[in-house]
Amino acid sequence: MKKVIHQKLPNKQWNEREKLRDKGQFWTPDWVAEAMVAYVSHDADLIFDPGVGMGAFYTALKKVTPRRMFFGIDIDPEVISQAKEKGIFDRNAQLEMRDFILNPPQKLFKAIVANPPYIRHHRLSQEQKDQFRKISLLNIGDTLDGRAGLHIYFLIQALSLLDKSGRLAFIMPADTCEGVFSKKLWNWISKKFCIDGVITFDQKATPFPGVDTNAVIFLIRNARPQEKLKWGRCLEPQSRGLFEFLKNDLLDDNFDDLEIYNRSLEEALSVGLSRKPLEDHHFEFTLADFARVMRGIATGANEFFFLTKEQAKNLQIPEKFFLPAIGRTRDAEESFITEETIKRLEEKGRPTLLFFPNGVKWEDLPESVKSYIQEGEKSGLAKRALISTRQPWYKMEVREVPMFLFAYLGRRNARFIKNEAGIVPLTGFLCVYPRSNDKEFIEKLWQVLQHPSTISNLQLVGKSYGSGAIKVEPRSLEKLPINSTLVKEFDLHPAKRELTLFA
Repeated sequence: MKKVIHQKLPNKQWNEREKLRDKGQFWTPDWVAEAMVAYVSHDADLIFDPGVGMGAFYTALKKVTPRRMFFGIDIDPEVISQAKEKGIFDRNAQLEMRDFILNPPQKLFKAIVANPPYIRHHRLSQEQKDQFRKISLLNIGDTLDGRAGLHIYFLIQALSLLDKSGRLAFIMPADTCEGVFSKKLWNWISKKFCIDGVITFDQKATPFPGVDTNAVIFLIRNARPQEKLKWGRCLEPQSRGLFEFLKNDLLDDNFDDLEIYNRSLEEALSVGLSRKPLEDHHFEFTLADFARVMRGIATGANEFFFLTKEQAKNLQIPEKFFLPAIGRTRDAEESFITEETIKRLEEKGRPTLLFFPNGVKWEDLPESVKSYIQEGEKSGLAKRALISTRQPWYKMEVREVPMFLFAYLGRRNARFIKNEAGIVPLTGFLCVYPRSNDKEFIEKLWQVLQHPSTISNLQLVGKSYGSGAIKVEPRSLEKLPINSTLVKEFDLHPAKRELTLFA
């Protein structure tokens, strides 16, 4: 699993983190590895691990079912060498240096187990991305959204190598079933394979403490799809119930450290495999009935375009070339952004001014503004990917002032914020525009957005990360279910009415 750390780190820690990011390596703890091996090793003489790493699953295999054969591959010679030096592998383990994506084994397996490398799309080579397209087209019959990371293609590749009646256990981040690509992915899996079970983890039971992602175990067989699956939530670390549950073919359901549900496949796919079961997953109203959503402004270079009041003064740039703005979610600590909020940020030396020279011809710009733009060009800003698409390069994205903001990712809970200061937000926020300018409508909608049931529904449309953080993209936020009882209570009148099956 990939580690994401937001605080500043000493150089040594930073370098180590970057190595892990590049390789996507986070080792599976023994109590989880043993449970996964117990599931896949039924009726299998050989266990295959396509990303063997330090041999966590082979260590588990030796403990759970000794004398079974093991075949592991990995692309990293350094980590395999370290595992060999520690004596983890013995004569029952066959190892190969091999790229599972570009050069998979040409055989089928009865048992596949893995914690695939979690490497996001922007760290992948073009060769890998081209191969991803081939893997997706060959197996799914279509390509996935480009934001699908390496771990997604590890899963697809592994399923293509799963023998008839064979079993697969993968531990992966929750974005596997929450990302924009997930509908296509699971539509294919659910029609071709049997999803036996899904195991999630309570925050205090996470297998990867300190890693900003939610882990999920997927248990899949190459067998006829079934209408039901087992869904569990591990409540305690070092759970013994997890091992017993997986060892006994997911038949027992009475464990103190596990919550277990019988779910219909249709409901699980509709609500999301990483999310708790939801009896009523048909929603009459979503946020799109009452508002539209856009992301905040992407400057491409906050250090140039987003300034403090003191910086603007020193540069002698007139006020008319700035818009009041807010950049970080932690700069909006309350449910309202007011002029007093902006004043406090200015006193703290936080940037609150967005450089906005739009609509003024070059020859009409003051010398101070021209000089500032020229300095930015000398520093190479005009060549940056996002900025280079603009004509001229210093022209800023335009957003109407939104009535509401949505803080969609941060250490605090995701939340709606009323914009009483008339500011524009940067990409730390989403812009929420009510579909009516009527003051009464806006006030009613605000009450609905603040309601606990609405906030609770965010988990149904967001991507979940560690420590309870949720990230919600603009189109996903528009799918946010709004309870019918609230619509009736506040007498809201949607712009459109349609029955929405949650997906």
